[in-house]
Amino acid sequence: MLYYLFKYLDELGYSGTGVFNYISFRASLAGIIALIISLIAGKKLIGFLQKLQIGERIRDLGLEGQMQKKGTPTMGGIIIILGIVLPTLLFAKIDNIYVMVMLLSTVWMGIIGGIDDYIKVFKKNKEGMKATTKLIGQLALGILIAAAIDYTHSMNNIPLETNLPITKLKLNYSDLIPGDGNAYILFIPVIIIIVMAVTNAVNLTDGIDGLAAGTTAIVGAGLGILAYSTGNVKIANYLNIIYVKDSGEVVVFLAALIGACLGFLWFNGFPAQVFMGDTGSMALGGAIAAVSVIIKMELLLPVLCGIFFAESLSVILQVSYFKYTRKRYGEGKRIFLMSPLHHHYQKKGIPESKITLRFWLITVILVLATIALIKLR
Repeated sequence: MLYYLFKYLDELGYSGTGVFNYISFRASLAGIIALIISLIAGKKLIGFLQKLQIGERIRDLGLEGQMQKKGTPTMGGIIIILGIVLPTLLFAKIDNIYVMVMLLSTVWMGIIGGIDDYIKVFKKNKEGMKATTKLIGQLALGILIAAAIDYTHSMNNIPLETNLPITKLKLNYSDLIPGDGNAYILFIPVIIIIVMAVTNAVNLTDGIDGLAAGTTAIVGAGLGILAYSTGNVKIANYLNIIYVKDSGEVVVFLAALIGACLGFLWFNGFPAQVFMGDTGSMALGGAIAAVSVIIKMELLLPVLCGIFFAESLSVILQVSYFKYTRKRYGEGKRIFLMSPLHHHYQKKGIPESKITLRFWLITVILVLATIALIKLR
């Protein structure tokens, strides 16, 4: 909203107001304000949650220090959502369709996660929301994102395609449909799968203090670099990636996301004073999924979000192998000591804070590798 105010003042000839035309300036402000909002809101919300006795119910898994976390306030994802939404509304062009999609994705998944947390905390139902209900919510969001992006791209003559890593080629979804088939047949399911995969992956990663928030902040920085490149016609042409008109506003949103995650880490770092719960993890997952699709980088997610991918894969492998061995040998066997992957290392006796730090470092390496894959093109 402030963008429009300063644009009006600039048109009236007020000196210095034109600086709001620069995405880099507005993104910097969004990140700073998001950090401040998270710090202020975090302190107040933690006290409020403690007063309401909205604490995490801990199931004893035999992990060191686990039971000490019992009663720690959850649903702290509200802090992250406030830190993302308010600065974005202040500093981004809110009539930009991509800003609308990102805000919708964040709030939509945050509400689904919030309902899940509410059922767990207040209804004392450890299973939370039914899996089918979550699935329907993710399905609906995937369809909305696909429809909004396709409509916008068609209006701007942007083809229904995505960037391929390493090679200079682009993948056009219509080329994968035999004959004169409609590309939507493939595009919509791909978007739905991405939304489901990323939101669930971030949710699984949120198992130890600071891991999900810190990893998301680093991934957000990587996406910010890619988004700036995609929204700048000169850089996009130089890197031979798809130029997406008006997608530069994504950078403002991502700056707010990074600031919100860093502010939340002030309270969520080991030992955590608050957990983000499904409210935060699903909101962050929805945001990452939406951004990757908007900037045509969805095929790079397995590398960029490698930690999230590894956490999900560890669960899939663990469950599948256990069921297979139980059916074949009458006794289930495990690949990992425990899944998701971070619990495996906890079982090995590695301190929680060290696991978090190492996973962050790996994420930094993966972000750099992702940028290198784009440059190699």
